[in-house]
Amino acid sequence: MVFWRMFVDSLKLPAKQAMFRLNRIGMDFTVLYMFILMVVVSVPSFTNRLQDVDGPGNSMNLLFFLIYFFIFYYLPLTIMVFLFISLIAYLGTGLAKFLWRKIRFSILWKLTVYTTTIPFILYMAAGLIFPLGDLWLSVFMIYSLVLILKIITVYPKRKKRT
Repeated sequence: MVFWRMFVDSLKLPAKQAMFRLNRIGMDFTVLYMFILMVVVSVPSFTNRLQDVDGPGNSMNLLFFLIYFFIFYYLPLTIMVFLFISLIAYLGTGLAKFLWRKIRFSILWKLTVYTTTIPFILYMAAGLIFPLGDLWLSVFMIYSLVLILKIITVYPKRKKRT
């Protein structure tokens, strides 16, 4: 139920109520949600590699293919996405300081994870219809950056100390 609520609220971003509901969710659920999203994103590549006649999926046992796919595709993709999310949150932190907003890196990191929902679902749907390269995931990260900029402007300004 929590994951469904997270999914629905992440589709509503940058709405203020959805943003504050997502902010109350713990980081452990957020990271688990990200891993689930990465599994969804990996489905088109998994099916393409299974159907590839010349690829390793043709000559391997299914269990060994799952291990191979996890080590050589899922893990590097997950590391790359986590680095992109951290980079976007870091850029957002600098922008938040420039705009005098009350938002920290951890909150931005969490909200950046939720902004990736729509691009990842679109990538998965398009990847099932026609083959897409992983480079498209980095193009979709631009969407997350724009959404983070909108989210930062929703947060209240810092009070100036006198």
